[in-house]
Amino acid sequence: MFTGIIEEVGTVKTVKRSGTSSFIEIEAQKVLEDIHLGDSIAVNGVCLTVTHFDGGIFRADVMNETLSRSSLRHLTPGSHVNLERAMASNGRFGGHIVSGHIDGTGTVSDVRNDGIAVWYTIDTSANLLRYIVEKGSIAIDGISLTVAKVTESSFSVSIIPHTAAQTTLGTKKKGDIVNLENDIIGKYVEKLMRPTETVSQSGITMDFLTKNGF
Repeated sequence: MFTGIIEEVGTVKTVKRSGTSSFIEIEAQKVLEDIHLGDSIAVNGVCLTVTHFDGGIFRADVMNETLSRSSLRHLTPGSHVNLERAMASNGRFGGHIVSGHIDGTGTVSDVRNDGIAVWYTIDTSANLLRYIVEKGSIAIDGISLTVAKVTESSFSVSIIPHTAAQTTLGTKKKGDIVNLENDIIGKYVEKLMRPTETVSQSGITMDFLTKNGF
């Protein structure tokens, strides 16, 4: 589990893509301070497993499924990426619950200044927007952010200078692709409330909830 509070920005050194053995190598510092094989590191919000590390660089295998569903397929040597280690049991929960399992991608459609803040508008699909609510949480490239506005085809966030300086979001421009992870709580609530065949078999239906005071 992650919190969406980015620890550092790393630099992609190597990207290898083939039919069955795709991997990336990333140069970093802070996230390597206590690294072990098998550790989880969120790379632009995608949970990846460390398979090798040496001399300030770690390697992670990337499945074809991950490449097809995230913006990692666009990475090249020299790309900058947001990095976060899995949350420690004694750490502060500064963001929100982030699983590192991307729901899909969005496209930056507008960037505008508003005093010290910068507004980013992200276009995305209806199946992702259904879970995005004003003042709710969203992870953009692994960054925990608060949704400021939602329309039928997009949502917007407003970021402070610190966020722009400490993450890759400050370099994003119109047309860039970003990874999106919806608030996991909303997805579970919908699953429990939807009267599907699976839910009906468990006995939890809208009638059941109504009769029991929910």
